Amino acid sequence: MLANYQRRWRATWNPDMYHGWGQQRKYFEGWYFKIVDPGERFAFALIPGISYGKDGETHAFIQVLDGKKCTATYHRFEASDFQPSDQRFELNLGDNFFSTHSLRLALPELQGELQWSDRYPWPRMLGAPGIMGWYSFVPFMECYHGVVSMHHTLQGELQVYGETIDFNGGKGYIEKDWGESFPNSWIWMQSNHFDAPHPVCLMASVAKIPWLGSHFIGYIVGFLLGDRLYRFATYTGAMMQADFDESTVQLAFKDRRYRLNIGAHKAEGGELLSPLSGNMTGKVNESMQATISVQFFDGEQLLFEGTGRNAGLEVAGPAQELLTHTWRR
Repeated sequence: MLANYQRRWRATWNPDMYHGWGQQRKYFEGWYFKIVDPGERFAFALIPGISYGKDGETHAFIQVLDGKKCTATYHRFEASDFQPSDQRFELNLGDNFFSTHSLRLALPELQGELQWSDRYPWPRMLGAPGIMGWYSFVPFMECYHGVVSMHHTLQGELQVYGETIDFNGGKGYIEKDWGESFPNSWIWMQSNHFDAPHPVCLMASVAKIPWLGSHFIGYIVGFLLGDRLYRFATYTGAMMQADFDESTVQLAFKDRRYRLNIGAHKAEGGELLSPLSGNMTGKVNESMQATISVQFFDGEQLLFEGTGRNAGLEVAGPAQELLTHTWRR
């Protein structure tokens, strides 16, 4: 039997896995499974997780965001129903199951099993086991982030509100968060529904990060084009611009060679619960009907231009503090 510190150390090098061994207060962990059927009639975000509140209140949950109906449902479970593996990313939650390669649902609105293939995980590098880079090893950060799969192809069927829906050939995406609280403010977006003969996926996150009694604006961006992932992040030395208004979010990132221009167009969303000191008492509105326009350059050469559909988009908290009209790190 592994001790909790051994389990946590193993999870540090395998960000997909559960990290919260031994935690009892002020802690949350959750995974985000996005599934879209091939006809794009249905789009769901499934968020299984655990909450250890600062007041000692503890429970597990599965949130279901219906991206087409713009509704969200919070299914509450006993903490004892939350059963993660300490060997790999596998999670039993009541009669539901989630893993790197499949899920099984037994919820009032969704039942059935899905598997997936052609998974593209965030690549591991020496000193950078996941999307956080070397920040993965920094203790006491408010929130950590991971990407389990930038893109994969679904197989299987689900009962959706009592109707059998074929998800064969649909698209999926998986990420996760763990820590104490979500940031004070953030912008997040994702889509892998671009019209292209090869996989194209964008994930971009900009947030206000507490740091040693102060804060900084941090950002992590992954742009998957075919079989290559381009990264722009605080820890890679990339630079950013950010602006938004009532209808549009404009982001841009560049390094010494590449530049990525992003225009996300807002749409109606559903209200999810988010963690504050471990308690699921915050609220965030997420759309799954946004669109994201992308231009990607190598120097002055345009390598890709397209618009992503079924896009997840969140603009949360006093996000004006994230804005910059000049290039900055």
